[in-house]
Amino acid sequence: MAIRCVGPGRIVFRMAKATFAAGCFWGVEDVFRHTPGVTSTRVGYAGGHTSNPSYHDVCSDSTGHAEAVEVEYDPAQVSYEQLLQAFWQNHDPTTLNRQGPDYGTQYRSAIFVHDTEQEAAARSSKEAFEASQRFSRPIVTEIVTAPEFWEAEDYHQQYFEKRGITHCPI
Repeated sequence: MAIRCVGPGRIVFRMAKATFAAGCFWGVEDVFRHTPGVTSTRVGYAGGHTSNPSYHDVCSDSTGHAEAVEVEYDPAQVSYEQLLQAFWQNHDPTTLNRQGPDYGTQYRSAIFVHDTEQEAAARSSKEAFEASQRFSRPIVTEIVTAPEFWEAEDYHQQYFEKRGITHCPI
């Protein structure tokens, strides 16, 4: 959790970080950018075995990275559990290395946890969704410790907003 000081009175806000992969990062970022309590997002690459990969590298499906979104949020306004709900409800967590027409390990479903509390919440939410039988197939989402996050090229950041696109199903 990061501490931010704002304004002349140095009001302290505690921000938290969450990282998710759920297919093409443009649509995933859009969902979280429109979630009340989210203060910022950035798209990038996580979970691979090379340093500082480019979009071209990741799209080759040879680096092991997932297209991911790092979410900074105010826990006083939105809980991690609410972010998990948005994650589960906005992609198909039953397709291995695929979302819609996109396929490859870079499009896998993953929750990259930053601490033990996030891990417990992620595992609990996964179990709840599995028990709900909302999905007809097993959930394949991986839950792993957050690796180094490599920010994607600038033209990928807030992609929809820069192009006037209002939404995209994940």
